[in-house]
Amino acid sequence: MSNSPYQHMVHDYYVSKVRKSNEMRREILKNIRTKKNALAYQEAVKKAINKAFSPRPRKTVLNPKIVGFIQKTGYRIEKLTFESRPGCLVTANLYIPDNIKGKAPGVVGTCGHSMEGKACDLYQGFCQRLVHSGFVVLIYDPFNQGERDQYSALEKRSAVNSCCPAHNMMGKQLELLGQFFGMWRAWDGIRALDYLLTRPEVDPDKIGVTGNSGGGTMSTWIWGLEDRFAMAAPSCFVTMFQNNLENELPQDNEQYPPGLIGAGFEMIDFMIARAPKPAILLGQTYDYFDRRGLKEGYEELRRFYSILGAPEDNVALFIGPQGHGYSIHNQEAMVDFFAKHTGQEVVKVPETEILEPKELFATPEGDVVKAGATPIYEMISKEADRLADKRKSLDVEPLKKAVMKLFKVSDKRTVPYYSVLRPARIENKTYARYAIETEDNIKVILKKRMTTPHAGTLDVEDVVNLYLPHVSSEDDIISEPMIASIEDPLYILDVRGLGESLPESAGSFFQPYGMDYMFHGFGLLLDESYMGRRIHDVLSTMDLMINEGAKEIKFYGRGQGAILALFVGLLHDHVVSVTVKNCPASYTEWGKTPLVSWPSAFFPKGILKMFDLPDIMDAMENKLKLIEPWEPDMKPENASDLG
Repeated sequence: MSNSPYQHMVHDYYVSKVRKSNEMRREILKNIRTKKNALAYQEAVKKAINKAFSPRPRKTVLNPKIVGFIQKTGYRIEKLTFESRPGCLVTANLYIPDNIKGKAPGVVGTCGHSMEGKACDLYQGFCQRLVHSGFVVLIYDPFNQGERDQYSALEKRSAVNSCCPAHNMMGKQLELLGQFFGMWRAWDGIRALDYLLTRPEVDPDKIGVTGNSGGGTMSTWIWGLEDRFAMAAPSCFVTMFQNNLENELPQDNEQYPPGLIGAGFEMIDFMIARAPKPAILLGQTYDYFDRRGLKEGYEELRRFYSILGAPEDNVALFIGPQGHGYSIHNQEAMVDFFAKHTGQEVVKVPETEILEPKELFATPEGDVVKAGATPIYEMISKEADRLADKRKSLDVEPLKKAVMKLFKVSDKRTVPYYSVLRPARIENKTYARYAIETEDNIKVILKKRMTTPHAGTLDVEDVVNLYLPHVSSEDDIISEPMIASIEDPLYILDVRGLGESLPESAGSFFQPYGMDYMFHGFGLLLDESYMGRRIHDVLSTMDLMINEGAKEIKFYGRGQGAILALFVGLLHDHVVSVTVKNCPASYTEWGKTPLVSWPSAFFPKGILKMFDLPDIMDAMENKLKLIEPWEPDMKPENASDLG
């Protein structure tokens, strides 16, 4: 519904929660005045980071292969591959200065969201500036960038034609397994460090990490995770999570560390985790990553270094004069900082020599899958199968408890307050409207198809039909035949973020970087389930209906509403029947399919470790009726076309 007064509701809900968390955090930091207090806070940060990035895989054989080199004036570039985990082939370039005396300092370079990966001109540029100043630099391709396209064998792949949607595709499927794509990304960087430490040219006590944008993300995350680095320079990333949320800036799946805000921390705490080691924060004047958050984070970091008694020059801030990007200004500030802390003499490089991506390939065709790598979707599929084999069937009551635990919903709810809104006229019928306050700052909209002219009260019948739409009640009223087939009394519920509280137009709702996707990400950061809060909305609405006189509820759902209907139908005792249309067959199927169109908010983190949709369906026995299931592409069977 356009111009709805509830359109910004969910956004305001998350802004309020994040602000409250940050207010508490600022108070804690303000009261840290001794080194003992600072170290205790730092340990709590490290614990939260390690929890967010669990499970951490075990280290396996790297199987490094140097496949060629390019000799340039003053340095050479080695083209190499290694396996960050079995079958997961990483392509990289190693920049080595000529005539190294003794051991040289090293740098792991992490790439931002450029399709060229390590061959991006800006990233070649910072590697060249470092190598001319005596650093050995290892820069590697991220998933679906450079040579690491995971989907090259698929014919229909428009959903992952650029790296960011591809990252989100991988990330949401990994969530089903209880894994965080950020750990997969960070693990590549940790294993890159492992390889760099095998090189005889490198001083193991003088290794830094740097990158821009998405590479700034990885520099920040790896810095917090890995204590073998001696210095860090993340560029064009560090701000406050709060700023990104308030500025309506969705990020990649790997940029939402689960539970971090819920534990009371912020982005800058990754830098605090390694204080007082040398670190410089780099930004840009006109970056979309808010410079206010960067400056606030820097002041917190600088104060923390001071309390720990670190030299003043161990922490620095540089803000370049441009927009988002690793400009020459930021590159030179990074090189100067690293050189100061390693004793290197800086060699200024006014212009860099940019090579064609093919010249830097470490695989024959610039494609790791064609070179024998296992695509990530096959690894996810294998793990989905393993979890399916490992899971034990649960009886109904233990299953209910498992569902409530997964979605973080409680059976101790209060009957919500409601308001009677102005009725709506849709398809020549009058619908009463009610705003139901399911929790602070959240109102869900319940509509009732009227058979009398009295739309100013809520009069609930003994037996009611409750319908959950796919995207919005109004859309389904207009176009869904199932609505017309349901007898009165018919109630239709728009849970948070759907229908009248859609945060954006229905046409853009399913984009991989939409507001709904961002709310799911902040739900993860807060250690709550966005889907779980929608389940709570339905349960609370049903509590109200029972309180107002309903004895039995016949439940209906379509698409996204069908998934909610399955879980609520299991949990609420007053549900006598559940009819779902366009429901997926299983989450395991989503884990075993390379490309899944369903939105991120309906990928419950860790569900396949506990149960699957068929378990819910079996528990309902004869109460459940299934109509026209949908495939992973949100289309009926045999109508698939992910194109």
